[in-house]
Amino acid sequence: MVKSGVMSAVEPLVVALQFLTRIPVPVKTEFTERNCRRSVVFYPAAGLAIGGLLAAAAWALGRALPPLPAAALLTALWIALSGALHLDGLMDTADGLLSHRSRERMLEIMKDSRVGAMGVAAGSLSVLLRAALLSSLLEGGGAFALTVLALVPVWSRAFMPAAIAGWPYARLPGEGLGGLFRGVKARHAVCAFLAAAAIGAAVAVVAGLWSLREAAVLLAAAAAFAYAAGALLASAAARKLGGLTGDVYGALNECIEIGLLLLSVAYI
Repeated sequence: MVKSGVMSAVEPLVVALQFLTRIPVPVKTEFTERNCRRSVVFYPAAGLAIGGLLAAAAWALGRALPPLPAAALLTALWIALSGALHLDGLMDTADGLLSHRSRERMLEIMKDSRVGAMGVAAGSLSVLLRAALLSSLLEGGGAFALTVLALVPVWSRAFMPAAIAGWPYARLPGEGLGGLFRGVKARHAVCAFLAAAAIGAAVAVVAGLWSLREAAVLLAAAAAFAYAAGALLASAAARKLGGLTGDVYGALNECIEIGLLLLSVAYI
């Protein structure tokens, strides 16, 4: 019974890590609707796992390579750590939304495993822009760059439960992975936000780069941008699709990450 209780408590975290990352978690679990619903609270923790590995890699690469090749390798690692899950969502979303077809046809295009011209363009721009921003960040950021790398994946994934809870699911029940998250409610989104805020505060304290007041202002700015930009993009997609899909959730994550990196480079 004790083992069962412990597993029940950690299962949502395991699901979040196994779904959002390619970090090996040798624990058997089931991707049921209940587990997926509970897992969204731990999305910021999955983001921290990715961000922590990125920060460690950036520290090592920055001592061995110039900023540009280090940024290219760091971009490749970033994509690999999520299994290109969100990048794939961005490309599928671009193919659908930029096709300017009917709602039904856009959803069909997004479901197609083949990537079209708009998807290739969006994916290429995302990778190039991420590498360029990382190069600038590594060149001028120092410890600030490592902190940014640790927290950007946290805030981008913190918004995803809000997107799931705040907009209807565009596909029919049972269609797509996004259907497993239909039970996500506002309370789950609030818990994810609080988790991200707690992680951000802890990382800021460990980094020791700012006063308490300045750290609070910067964290508030990151949260405000992530949720404002995410809401605007989600609303725009929902107007065309009648709701959101799993691909759109991934696209939102990619766009928020790029936006936060851009703001961080502008701050330096």
